[in-house]
Amino acid sequence: MPTLFDSNKAGDLVLANRIVMAPLTRNRSPNAVPPAIARTYYAQRASAGLLITEATAISHQGQGYSDVPGLYGSEQLDSWKKVTHAVHDKGGKIVVQLWHVGRVSHNKLQPDGGKPVAPSAITAKTKTVLIENGVPTFVDTSEPRALDLGEIPGIVHTFAAAARNAVETAGFDGVEIHGANGYLLDQFLKDGSNQRRDDYGGSIENRARLLLEVTRAVTDAVGGGRTGIRLSPVTPANDVHDSKPQALFEYVVKQLASLNLAYVHIIEGATGGPREIDDRPFDYPALKAAYRKAGGKGAWMVNNGYDQDLAEKAVADGADLVAFGKPYIANPDLVERLRARAPLNTPDKNTFYGGGEKGYTDYPTLPA
Repeated sequence: MPTLFDSNKAGDLVLANRIVMAPLTRNRSPNAVPPAIARTYYAQRASAGLLITEATAISHQGQGYSDVPGLYGSEQLDSWKKVTHAVHDKGGKIVVQLWHVGRVSHNKLQPDGGKPVAPSAITAKTKTVLIENGVPTFVDTSEPRALDLGEIPGIVHTFAAAARNAVETAGFDGVEIHGANGYLLDQFLKDGSNQRRDDYGGSIENRARLLLEVTRAVTDAVGGGRTGIRLSPVTPANDVHDSKPQALFEYVVKQLASLNLAYVHIIEGATGGPREIDDRPFDYPALKAAYRKAGGKGAWMVNNGYDQDLAEKAVADGADLVAFGKPYIANPDLVERLRARAPLNTPDKNTFYGGGEKGYTDYPTLPA
């Protein structure tokens, strides 16, 4: 019987266990440069089978929140290199999540104060975070502009360049493409946010085109065995929806199957919310079956609201990896606590976004 604590493989990555630290935005990177305490933060959690970093902007245009890290400058890459060394010194594996937020941004965060970009000029009914004078404040997103057709190859190139920089310069073990949660690639996928009438809009095949082009470019840059992808079929996060999500995402995973990805990371239900959404039913076993039937061999990672009992059931039912989010904020030794069935620390929500060491690197671990 498989367990959470078995060693496992995800493409080229050999993992000590099936427990994954999910990406968690923490807004502690002024000027998009990970701070020195990020080395401690990630190294503390290196007993996870795999660490996925907080979402990290592939370009200045791709940034949507204050004080989130980037991958597009030498200072950023140098700082990330120190993080990866710290994790590797602890025997851990770490990948970086590649992020372009699209319309989920604000003029103040964009180059020269310009409009955020999107598949269509439809403002997201959601909030972003600006940090001014050290205080995080939630504000409405700005009105976006639709990307010109001629700009799209540049987006694809930037994803690939960021992936190459992440692996070859910063020393990451791989990358995860953020195709979820209502950010740029997800905005193109879903017909509620994509109203284009060119080759990137309309049919399922057209709306999936950008995500698939990006994924092929990233696998060409760093190898499929070092590439994962995150998808969220029905989450309402950041004001996205699709009229036929089952058909859309089964098409997507069938196309991904031939790319020999390290893993497919699926958010079940509403990100950070209920695992079942009454008005958005979805058959996740059918999604996995479609991927496997098409020849997909990447590890299948499940995410959203997992506790130990639910995670163990998921593994028994065939999940390869289980991602934990908020529990990892307050429990750097989550693997050890789960193994011992020890109580978990409660995260301090007041320190989730912005700040320093408090609520970031000061949570206690189990006595030695």
